[in-house]
Amino acid sequence: MTTASVCMTLSGVVRGARRLAPLAVFMTPLGMAYGVAAIESGMSSAHAIASSILVYSAAAQFTAVDFWGPDISLVALFLVTLAVSARHVIMGAALSPWVNQLDAKRRILGAAFLSDPNFAYAHTALKQNENDVGVLVGAGAITWSTWVLGTAVGAIAGTQLGDPRTYGIDVLMPVYFAALVVPGLLSDTRWVFAVVAAFVAVASQPFVPTGWNIILAALAGGVVGVWTVDE
Repeated sequence: MTTASVCMTLSGVVRGARRLAPLAVFMTPLGMAYGVAAIESGMSSAHAIASSILVYSAAAQFTAVDFWGPDISLVALFLVTLAVSARHVIMGAALSPWVNQLDAKRRILGAAFLSDPNFAYAHTALKQNENDVGVLVGAGAITWSTWVLGTAVGAIAGTQLGDPRTYGIDVLMPVYFAALVVPGLLSDTRWVFAVVAAFVAVASQPFVPTGWNIILAALAGGVVGVWTVDE
């Protein structure tokens, strides 16, 4: 793929948004759960909504809620957020041969909307020789929109919604990512990477601080990949 062949067009943005729209619906109730949790932790509605607009990281935001309070430790909050969000370094590296062929402004736009769902879609597009990076932005923008909408509903309605687990919202995240990942694994002989990573993530969770089990899982999957990938 040459530099000239890579672009970011409005049609690509629309195509990416349309492709991920059905799955992005799941982000609304998940955002509602975050909005409720944020209000219960002492955040104002404005703070909760602003965090979703600016941070746009479900895992990091839910983790921050656990640390929120009058005696909040900014150092601890920074470290745990760093641990939870470190996977973005890996995702960015995986997409860099594609995204870095664009100018700085477009690269920043793509990075701003980078998340787990649109990474899964964009990485598949990259492997299929898609030349329009707009699909990354469009897929990210639609999930960002539904996440912010859900947060707003949860933060404004607050405790009137009751316990989000009553509606099964706590299972949405696993189901959401399974829908993204499983089809690719079934058609890829390298599914063993994901199995090893999943095992390490679950097995190490009781023994390491929040978020670090994800980093260990990524490293374990990478090591297995280096050992088993065909030369």
